[in-house]
Amino acid sequence: MFSGTYRPKLDDKGRLFLPAKFREAMGDGLVITRGQERSVDVRTQADFDSFAVKLQNAPQTDARLRHHTRMLFALASDQKLDKQGRFTVTPELREYAGLSKECVVIGVYNRLEIWEPAAWAEYTAAQEQAFSDVEEEVYPGL
Repeated sequence: MFSGTYRPKLDDKGRLFLPAKFREAMGDGLVITRGQERSVDVRTQADFDSFAVKLQNAPQTDARLRHHTRMLFALASDQKLDKQGRFTVTPELREYAGLSKECVVIGVYNRLEIWEPAAWAEYTAAQEQAFSDVEEEVYPGL
């Protein structure tokens, strides 16, 4: 499980140092792609493969699914960590998420998200009150 908030920096080649606590889980490879709200999703190769099978088995007659999977897979990039625990965030994904040097990496259960710091601050400010105000079940079955 991935959790926590970290602030690594992209180097001049677009490489990001993965926080040490996540390196073992990502050691067999990872996939980066577009995330929601202009973030970058980072999943283990195994999790991404499992996710892809679910999408493949979903009804392709649903236009929303077709649109979503095109956007998801078009910028997906298989990555391996180098000896220093870095991976490359592709130029297309850096542009999509507005990433330059500073980044915020958050753990979200089965994946990581990479955010541009101002976008993350704006998102959390907008969501904080809604998070605090939850009075009903938001997680089915819990």
